[in-house]
Amino acid sequence: MRTSPPLDNKVALVTGGSGGIGAACARALLEDGAAVVLMGRRRDALERVQQQLAGTVPDGRVVIYAGDACAPKDMQDAMTFAWSLQDRLDIVVPTVGGGGFRPILMHDADTVRAELDLNLTSAFLAIRYGAPLLAQSGGGSIVCISSTAARMNFRWLSLYCAAKAGLEALVKGAAEELGSAKVRVNAVRPGLTRSESTQAMFSTPSIVDGFIEQVPIGTLGEPEYIARAVRYLAGPESGWVTGQSFAVDGGHELRANPRLDDAIAHLYGVPALDAVKAGRAPDDV
Repeated sequence: MRTSPPLDNKVALVTGGSGGIGAACARALLEDGAAVVLMGRRRDALERVQQQLAGTVPDGRVVIYAGDACAPKDMQDAMTFAWSLQDRLDIVVPTVGGGGFRPILMHDADTVRAELDLNLTSAFLAIRYGAPLLAQSGGGSIVCISSTAARMNFRWLSLYCAAKAGLEALVKGAAEELGSAKVRVNAVRPGLTRSESTQAMFSTPSIVDGFIEQVPIGTLGEPEYIARAVRYLAGPESGWVTGQSFAVDGGHELRANPRLDDAIAHLYGVPALDAVKAGRAPDDV
């Protein structure tokens, strides 16, 4: 007797759907029967991922919605669109995020706001506009993408660390507040994982070697590693799990982050590195 896939008749919305982790999460959900809406700012990039997924999961249903996950109206409209597919919404996976190496003394108020918006506001909006629809569907799961940087200090990446730490606090608070509506909120905490935003790091042997030295398993992350954890937290197997963040990092959190001073010297110049190490803000931010 043929059994239905575990996510049959479920609807999922994945923000950052054209990125490596977002596309991998969409594939994992599709393979187990969910209909998936990919949200992202670039329609052409979403269409490419849609075509790829149609080729790998031919029986799956994947549609796209072009919009900015940091814009309240775009996010609300994307949720409404996802609901319209089957008059329900069951899974929300906000994958938008990222950050670049930048010493604290080279930040200003605008760059801080941008970092917080990308990593924290985007997840808040997904929770804010997704939770009522999940509750209306009888409950559901929100799975955010955090980072090992939320738990481990990372020199020259302090604002990203702060944003991801804030995200994990938001996950806990939202899980407690939304539990009575049967809406679960969790996060996956990746180590360094291959994606468009990290491609430069993966292409630099000294950076790769520095990270691998700190990973007991001895390999760095691939998007599908993260997607498997997201799929678990999104599905019925984790029905009694909420307010949690799971590290998927090859054991990286057992050790430490590399220093990567050379990366700052390469990005901003040796004089800028010397200045911030001496506690001065360089003139040319």
